[in-house]
Amino acid sequence: MCSKFLRYFSPLELTLWLGSAALICAAFLAFDRGSVLPLAASLIGVTSLIFCAKGNPLGQLLMVVFSLLYGWISLSVAYYGEMVTYMGMTMPMAVLSMVAWLRHPYQGSHAQVAVRQITPGECRMIALLSLAVTAVFYFILAYFNTASLLPSTFSVTTSFVAVCLTFRRSPYFALAYAVNDGVLILLWTLASIADTSCLSMVVCFSAFLVNDLYGFLNWRSMERKQNAMPQEG
Repeated sequence: MCSKFLRYFSPLELTLWLGSAALICAAFLAFDRGSVLPLAASLIGVTSLIFCAKGNPLGQLLMVVFSLLYGWISLSVAYYGEMVTYMGMTMPMAVLSMVAWLRHPYQGSHAQVAVRQITPGECRMIALLSLAVTAVFYFILAYFNTASLLPSTFSVTTSFVAVCLTFRRSPYFALAYAVNDGVLILLWTLASIADTSCLSMVVCFSAFLVNDLYGFLNWRSMERKQNAMPQEG
């Protein structure tokens, strides 16, 4: 089982995954050591990303677990936008995305989803819905006195775009998540001013950023290879 797992990933992917996990563990030992919850969430999250980068539906299942853990962590520092976003949007959309990915395997293999191109009409619809979601959540988060209101609101926007693109099997979902990672790095950096243990989450999302950028590049590569052979989906 272990050898099969190792053969599934390229040397670059294994290096990226192991390096990210090692960095996350080092950050936990350096800045946190209190609760293992951020460590567990970060390791599950980075594992989810390496599977998602391969177009494997297992990545979406792991994202469900990460969303639950991360939502609870966000609640502890009054990042209500993050809590609502991940528990109320990212988690259910990850379930729907997992189903969509399983229903559209590439050449019958559930280890890789069939990539599709998003249409201009879908882009316009996602843009309009994103504006509506942003406006609604701004007032909701303001009502609950959410910490770092503006970046928290923008995090909701980027997360919404990312989950929509994930569901539609577009390579650009990873790029949207990379933008979201940048926002989250800012949010947790601000939180670390009052609580240095939050620096472990800064390191976590820095690792996520690198993984999401790789995911985008790999999905574009998958798209080119799949387009060379016509198929359904």
